[in-house]
Amino acid sequence: MTLSRRTLLRASGGLAIALPLVSTGCSLSDRSTTTGKSLESAINLPAKYERALPIPKKLRPVRSDDTTDYFEIVQRAEQQEIVPGTTTSVWGYDGTFPGPTIESRSGRRTVVRHRNELPVPTVVHLHGARTSPEHDGYPIDLVLPAGGGGHGGHSHMAGGDISEGQRTYVYPMRQRASTLWYHDHRMDFTGPAVWRGLAGFHIVRDDEEEALGLPSGDREVPLMICDRAFESDGSFKYPARDDSLMGDPGVEEEYLDGVLGDVMLVNGAPWPVFEVAATTYRFRILNASNARRLELGLDPAPDDGFIQIGSDGGLLGSPVTHDSIPIAQAERFDVVIDFSGYDLGDEITMTNDAGDDDMAEVMRFRVVRKAPKPEPIPDTLADLRAYEELKEADAEVTRKFDFDQDGERDGMDMWTINGKLFDVDRIDAKPARDSVEIWELSSDPAHPIHLHQVPFKVLSRNKNDDEPLATDAGWKDTIDLKEGETARILVKFDSYPGKYVLHCHNLEHEDMAMMANFEIV
Repeated sequence: MTLSRRTLLRASGGLAIALPLVSTGCSLSDRSTTTGKSLESAINLPAKYERALPIPKKLRPVRSDDTTDYFEIVQRAEQQEIVPGTTTSVWGYDGTFPGPTIESRSGRRTVVRHRNELPVPTVVHLHGARTSPEHDGYPIDLVLPAGGGGHGGHSHMAGGDISEGQRTYVYPMRQRASTLWYHDHRMDFTGPAVWRGLAGFHIVRDDEEEALGLPSGDREVPLMICDRAFESDGSFKYPARDDSLMGDPGVEEEYLDGVLGDVMLVNGAPWPVFEVAATTYRFRILNASNARRLELGLDPAPDDGFIQIGSDGGLLGSPVTHDSIPIAQAERFDVVIDFSGYDLGDEITMTNDAGDDDMAEVMRFRVVRKAPKPEPIPDTLADLRAYEELKEADAEVTRKFDFDQDGERDGMDMWTINGKLFDVDRIDAKPARDSVEIWELSSDPAHPIHLHQVPFKVLSRNKNDDEPLATDAGWKDTIDLKEGETARILVKFDSYPGKYVLHCHNLEHEDMAMMANFEIV
């Protein structure tokens, strides 16, 4: 049962603990709990630390010119061995889960043509990108199946920008180096589509980042962490109301709070092991789970723990160290781990203090080679004057968004924003282009909130204006709110005019109407 935010506020006063800039540990248990219900796999769970960590392939452009790199991706079903000894039908970009990694250059245009060979409509959203609205992946801008297919059984879908078989997305990439990711975003069906595999990394690079001498090549590793459950035949298990994903949307009512799996995957492999040299590595960490929060730790921990160098929106101004990292769905943390203090043969487990039993562990590192002494991480990473100069006094408007469960549709409880179900025709905020606003986001229960198109600066948490967390540093596009919490964020709407969405990134909450429109005018 979900307690209301009002009940929690009466009980606790909405208080939380302020943390210093340099973290010595940011316990998720002090902040929030994972919201959802766990599925039990009908297959024997795979053994831990027997499979090597896969690295998603890098997608090569099909052609390039003076201004643009062109890519092509086919969305299709393929069999993939995830649990050893069985195969799973994944819905993958180019048939793989995770999808191939796309790399872009800041300031150089990227064009991606997606062809849909799946049995359902799809939508592609590049999470964290700054692009015009027709290329952002609005939830009803459907790409219909190439072999023919409808709108997914919902007449309200017909109002979108519909493409037959394929769609070309144009990304100007006028943004800083950062870790983005692309995933399905079809209205009402994002949760099951991502669960079946429609997710991949998109990395943006620039000269500022490359001049730092950070770990690169084989020592720069993307980690897509998520949980899944499996049927006895190896297929993904998911409690959709309609397994075809063409009829009734959403999940069975007991999973309304979110769907949790009992197998931890990293880059599509269960509890993998990654062999490292005794030096520094850079890990781009993404929580791609539908509903599961993580609190990552290292056991035994290196002296510096996690050295955070970047957040959702790119590099921080300077490194921040953490003993543990709470990471909600869709958040990204760019971290360096120093393995030089370990001996050959040592094994280091990445733990999840927000999980129980098998879900309390994520993956393992094994030190197998010596290496020269690593170069230190620079004290200064990036020029964040735009971030530092953005002040609360610049805001002329304050808006409030309350994330709650007080709606109903077709006899089912639904998730709402300001008491309203998502409506494609309703605009809930119209910020002026280049204006600065304060948005107050209040949660009931815990919600990770994502704004499309515009990064933001976290001003405070809780009604008593507590300081942001150490892990709130830098430009963010997703913020995790604990139960009964209010966060104040500062947003400059210096992007393309048009209609975009904000929503909860617990994908079951999003599918069950916890989304709203804003329009930059």
